[in-house]
Amino acid sequence: MAETTVAALEDRVIRALQTVVDPELGVDLVNLGLIYGVDMGDDGTATVTMTLTTMGCPISAVLQQMIESALKKITEIKAVQIKLVWSPAWTPARMSRYAKIALGYHG
Repeated sequence: MAETTVAALEDRVIRALQTVVDPELGVDLVNLGLIYGVDMGDDGTATVTMTLTTMGCPISAVLQQMIESALKKITEIKAVQIKLVWSPAWTPARMSRYAKIALGYHG
């Protein structure tokens, strides 16, 4: 894939992930700072490296389904893998300005 095509696909992936809203917080995963990266494999597999706000988050399976559903709407993506990591640990500092305002966080 040409570099510009890869960049355009990455932009579409990020926009798709911005449609995945944490049902408990009402803010998308990108603005919450939960998405650490996305890697596209040559076989059409998108590997999403992400974390959760807390270990044992009760909605992790729901979020995974929501991510898969959002990304599979992109024709180039044939499969989605979620790579859940705990390092670096998530903190509110990872949130975008938008998320902090939406959640009333002033820390």
